[in-house]
Amino acid sequence: MPYALEADIAELNHETNRITLDVEYAGTDINVYLADGGLSFDLEALKGVDVIERETYSLSNIPVQVMKKDNMHYRLECQLPESVFVTENRDEIRIPFILGMQAHAGIEVYPPMLTIPGRLRNLSVGGCMVEIDLFESIALNVGQVIPGVTLAFPDGERFYAQGCVRHIRPFGNNGYAAVGIQFINLSSSQLEALSRYVHEAEREAAYRTGMRGTMISQSPLFLCGQQEQKGRQREQQEREPRARQSPMEQGVMAVAHRLQVALMYIKTHDLLPIRIFYDSVDTLLYLLKQDRKALLYALSYLRDEPDWVRHAVQVAAKLADMLILRDPHDPHVREATLGAIMHTLGKPLLVSAALPSLKACMDPAQKMILRTHVGALLNRLRELGWSPGLTCRDVIENANERLDGMGYPAGKQGSQLSSLVRLLSVIKAINKLTNARNGVSPLTPLTACRYIYQADSAYDRAIIVEYLQVYGFYPIGSLAKYAGGFLAWIMDVDGKGKPSVVHVVKNLRCPESNISSVMSGSDLAQIGALEDVVDPADYGLNVVKLQAVIRSEKPFFTRTASENRQSVASPSPGFPGY
Repeated sequence: MPYALEADIAELNHETNRITLDVEYAGTDINVYLADGGLSFDLEALKGVDVIERETYSLSNIPVQVMKKDNMHYRLECQLPESVFVTENRDEIRIPFILGMQAHAGIEVYPPMLTIPGRLRNLSVGGCMVEIDLFESIALNVGQVIPGVTLAFPDGERFYAQGCVRHIRPFGNNGYAAVGIQFINLSSSQLEALSRYVHEAEREAAYRTGMRGTMISQSPLFLCGQQEQKGRQREQQEREPRARQSPMEQGVMAVAHRLQVALMYIKTHDLLPIRIFYDSVDTLLYLLKQDRKALLYALSYLRDEPDWVRHAVQVAAKLADMLILRDPHDPHVREATLGAIMHTLGKPLLVSAALPSLKACMDPAQKMILRTHVGALLNRLRELGWSPGLTCRDVIENANERLDGMGYPAGKQGSQLSSLVRLLSVIKAINKLTNARNGVSPLTPLTACRYIYQADSAYDRAIIVEYLQVYGFYPIGSLAKYAGGFLAWIMDVDGKGKPSVVHVVKNLRCPESNISSVMSGSDLAQIGALEDVVDPADYGLNVVKLQAVIRSEKPFFTRTASENRQSVASPSPGFPGY
């Protein structure tokens, strides 16, 4: 289903092997979520208080009884299987990797340009399921032949084979996807090796679940080699205690994840889940109404999400903010925000062998391909049978146009552009310039505004001035550097646009330690005079992502040679309506 339901575990009975789930569902027929009377779901647990860990487990085709409690609430009583081991249709046993079982996976999509790193979630002789970052799924399609799949086990052993993607779906609620891969063109030696790996995985799972019998010792396949041990030791040292995100930050991350899920269904199921897009818009408008300054601050948590997602959410939120500040009763805000949040969707639709990644530095030919993203999106929406409204279409079609006619795709100019598009083009340009893109370092907000102000009438100067009056030279959500050597996130500004509340996170005189202290008023004098806004990437300030993948001393797999940096993002335990 394109729109997953979120359930709470109400009861777990070990004697009867039954689990009871509570679900809120506003639709007319919850049975659409049942396949032949069975229910499939992911269990996802966030453990710990200071250092938060994530564990997941998937169950498929579980017998279920549905009981309706009231108009929107249901109770699902599920009968759990007797064993964690599952027999597939081909009479092959599938072993889930549970209770800390670790193995790395690498999916070669466009060798040698793109290899997607992931974590092995289950294994059988016929195939495997790999957990990857949600944003990596843009390069995969159902039925796609994978030139190479590499499995790397803790003891150092590796297995390599060709594969074919059989399914892709969201996995849990924290920005991951599950990819089902069937092994193809296996030789007799590969089949023999796979059989041994499956047997050893079964032995390890039996050992960890406390089964008794002949398999009572741990499998040597899952004993850490020297390289794996060093990687785990370093990870333990690097991990910092952190608090759970605020509901505002959770909501922003949930919107970012929803957009990536929607893209997945457009690419792999030829289905436009328009409800996801409208729910994302409604969430942003709801958060804006609750506390606009808290929302502007929470938008900074998107800095390590894919550029197309970060840009879409940040621009859509600021567009809605400025439109509401102009007129709180503007009837076009929702459709305008929808257009802004969908506008960049055409970029990941263009990912192919010619454009294997949106993250790497692009050559001129790839940049030209990327400029066709507006047409690619509109063509795809037409194929899926959905036509945007006038306001939404205006934003999608014209967001990249400029007053001087030097924009794209149609080179429109002057009076051909609506006041809405004139506003949006300024917001987009400043967002683009203040974030690193294609190897170009970001500008400070003040420098970015000066740049577009002097851009030969390409942008409406009155709107640039209006933008500065609203957000200032030191916008909320920016990272400020102070003369005392401190780095702090700006949480609020005063009437003159100077930071009045900041979250201090780093003392550059003690680079190995982290700080978390909110300061305001006269206390700001303790960290020195404000110097300027700086780039978080220059100081290694990333957003921690809940991941169970254990890093090794050297990366097992990298996306491209130029993208060897670990991708990170924030956990999102969920937001109402997600």
